[in-house]
Amino acid sequence: MIRSRFFIICLFAICMLTIWVSVASGVARVILARPAQTAETAYYYIAPGSGLLRASYVAEKQGIVASAWHFRVAAQILGMERSLQAGEYELVPGMSLRATFTKIERGERFLRRLAVPEGRSVAEVEAILEGSFGLDMSDYSRPAEGSLLPDTYFYERGDSAKKLIGRMQVALWAEVDRLWASRQASLPLQSPEEALILASIVEKETAVASERPLVAAVFINRLKRGMRLQSDPTVIYGITSGETLDRPIMRSDLNKTTPYNTYRIGGLPPTPIANPGRASIAAVLNPADVSYLYFVADGSGGHAFADTLNEHNRNVARWRQIEAKSRR
Repeated sequence: MIRSRFFIICLFAICMLTIWVSVASGVARVILARPAQTAETAYYYIAPGSGLLRASYVAEKQGIVASAWHFRVAAQILGMERSLQAGEYELVPGMSLRATFTKIERGERFLRRLAVPEGRSVAEVEAILEGSFGLDMSDYSRPAEGSLLPDTYFYERGDSAKKLIGRMQVALWAEVDRLWASRQASLPLQSPEEALILASIVEKETAVASERPLVAAVFINRLKRGMRLQSDPTVIYGITSGETLDRPIMRSDLNKTTPYNTYRIGGLPPTPIANPGRASIAAVLNPADVSYLYFVADGSGGHAFADTLNEHNRNVARWRQIEAKSRR
């Protein structure tokens, strides 16, 4: 009788356990298959040092799960309660919780994009960094002018701005070293640093890609003859140190003596005036084979080039006529 009763109790317990496991398994399948509650793409961030509890509440707050306990249960079912990889994850609407955890397990973190256009000063790049979401600016210090390679860079949320700047500097010198090795013979440039200074001036003088070798040739030819570069962007840099000049350049600016005013000083200024791109560096190291010594805007967005001062003066007169008509 006792054995029969014990057998019945065991059988009941086994049945209840089977039912519980079946129900739990069904609940687990439902939770793992449940889609995210967000109507738009969500960027779910697990901060470094976050535990499962914090990560689950963030998931609930962002609409990744309907309730924080769903996230905790899913992590426990998948054996990931202690192995959540910190980082930001891009989750599209309707993504299942299982797919979310697969992305976290694989470390498929979202990369944010930062574009540094050619010809920006370090002050302007600093503003770009400050406006970029998720960059840690706490260890940032302004780098040397002209030490960054304009390009598109990718970073993770929480990355150090200082390290990102370091990547830009490494990329610049890799490019400069490559181009310097194949430079034209007899250039009046004594070092890669001087090439960068001149490239930054070329970068600021023209936005027309096809003109860069021509503008570079003008400056190279002037340096060879001991002529002053007479570049307006260098005058502006001497006034603003890389910030925007919020007015037209004036004749009094041209007469003002600064270390950067190439109307007043011979040779190159002491540093670059911006961060030049690859094309401007290449143009300086392999300029066009022309004898031009002058150029001025031609009214079409480009420039008119000249060998002689008389020809240049005619080009300047035409440009002033165009300017006068545009003011009417």
